Amino acid sequence: VVAACLAGRRAFCAQKHVGLNVAADPLYTMSYTGVNAGMVILVADDPGMHSSQNEQDSRYHAISSKVPMIEPADSEEALEFTKIAFDISEEFDTPVIIKMCTRVAHSQSIVTTADRVVPEKTYEKNIAKYVMMPGNAKKRHPFVEERTKKLIAYSETSSLNKVFMGASDIGIITSSTSYQYVREVFGDSVSVLKLGMVNPLPEKLIKDFAAKVKKLYVVEELDPNRRSEERRVGKECRS
Repeated sequence: VVAACLAGRRAFCAQKHVGLNVAADPLYTMSYTGVNAGMVILVADDPGMHSSQNEQDSRYHAISSKVPMIEPADSEEALEFTKIAFDISEEFDTPVIIKMCTRVAHSQSIVTTADRVVPEKTYEKNIAKYVMMPGNAKKRHPFVEERTKKLIAYSETSSLNKVFMGASDIGIITSSTSYQYVREVFGDSVSVLKLGMVNPLPEKLIKDFAAKVKKLYVVEELDPNRRSEERRVGKECRS
């Protein structure tokens, strides 16, 4: 799959969370090499271990590898976000992870289809970019850090993240299937920041949303990953 991407064809691979563990070696290296054509990696976490031998949070892979991660909340978003993921991959020269979970992966909803767009790129030999010997990797590290800054700026205004303002007494930051749970319980009675891009986080968007509500809660599955990050950007949260 990596070879197809570097050769100039958009590439996609999918696995459960334990499969991403096996693929961690090339994932972390691809963060440094970047891509040629778009590269999208789908990982499905399994909260509650319905069909898995362990329970883990794949957001840590995205954070550690400095790779953007997006989370759809239903079938329609799964299609829409995948298209956006390929665009992000090629615009920012990075693999992109789409994080699914059991409830979203096993759900069904209306999906609007369209003709496929499959652009191709020409392969160009570039040892400094694609061969991560230590000397080359050191030179690519500043690129990775600068790319993260650009991705944060992109996330601030991206259509992947949506704000639904209701009452200002309670604000909830959430994503994926947890967003569906929030809507089921609260309807439109609370304000919601629905994150479609969960790494890197849109720091200004979070701060602005937090400033508009009296109490801020975080609703997420598995580890308190988002709560910890939002504390880092300056707002005390409860989950």
